[in-house]
Amino acid sequence: MSQASPAITTVDYHTGGEPFRIVTGGVREIPGADVLSRRATAMAEPEFDGVRRLLCHEPRGHADMYGCFLVPPDDAGALLGALFWHKDGFSTACGHGTIALGAYAVHEGLVAADPDGETDVVVDVPSGRVTARVRCSGGRVRGVTFVSVPSYVMARGVAAGGMKVDISYGGAIYASVPAAALGLSVEPAHLTELIGHARRVKADLAGHPAARHPSDERLSGVYGVIFYDELPDVDLPGLGRAAHQRNVTVFADGEVDRSPCGSGTAARLALLHDTGLRAPLVHDSVVGSTFLARVAEARDGWVVPEIEGMAYRTGRHAFELDPGDPLGTGFTLR
Repeated sequence: MSQASPAITTVDYHTGGEPFRIVTGGVREIPGADVLSRRATAMAEPEFDGVRRLLCHEPRGHADMYGCFLVPPDDAGALLGALFWHKDGFSTACGHGTIALGAYAVHEGLVAADPDGETDVVVDVPSGRVTARVRCSGGRVRGVTFVSVPSYVMARGVAAGGMKVDISYGGAIYASVPAAALGLSVEPAHLTELIGHARRVKADLAGHPAARHPSDERLSGVYGVIFYDELPDVDLPGLGRAAHQRNVTVFADGEVDRSPCGSGTAARLALLHDTGLRAPLVHDSVVGSTFLARVAEARDGWVVPEIEGMAYRTGRHAFELDPGDPLGTGFTLR
């Protein structure tokens, strides 16, 4: 990027407190035959990875920033394609980002939305095709349901980080462990300790057979570690009794999800369904935001989760890099 280059424009959202920065201009189309191959291109080419660093790293971002490049969908069956990124690289799935993309598509008029009903926004992501079902009332977005890719249990009781973890897939691969097993709980005061445990778990599972995707090696590897608290069941109007958990997902290299984590919730729902849960799940985050999750479809060995949340626009930006700036695309302190 030079002084004469166009600015990188974005529209920013948050879903349950977790940021999501959507790149809307200033970046050429990322080559590739499909979204998954475009991800490989973006990871390999400094031009695109440099934009990721510029938008994620300080002083324009922070160590827990998240966002995406918009790319063409794989075919006409989807409205958008998306490449998700964070401070350390590119992820294969992002539920909170899919919720934000649904709200974005309606807000920007990319889809003809029912002002008093539901509108599906179909998005191709590296892990497959997902849907953001946008619910409107009075012409305003009131909620968005993320319909995940099929999710399933991969392994249980795997030794990692000095504990036993369960591994499941919800568009990305997650290791789950109750925080109480570490003598901790999911609260901000324990985040430093939980981040340390998550890094040890990920290090022990690097290259582990239990973390290999069964059909596509590009989706292999533990992306995040989910620490959860069991909470008393709750009664939901019109839905009856629901399970209730609080979680924090630590992903990439110590990055903390402020939302209840969309793809992580899908991975948790696969584990819970496997142990017999048939009720909805109220899933709280470490900052007190909530997703409502349920199984929409179940077959032998996998489920299709639906996860309801809400995204709010926080701003529009035009980012620049002065060619004389000695900090370049920025830095992170964690």
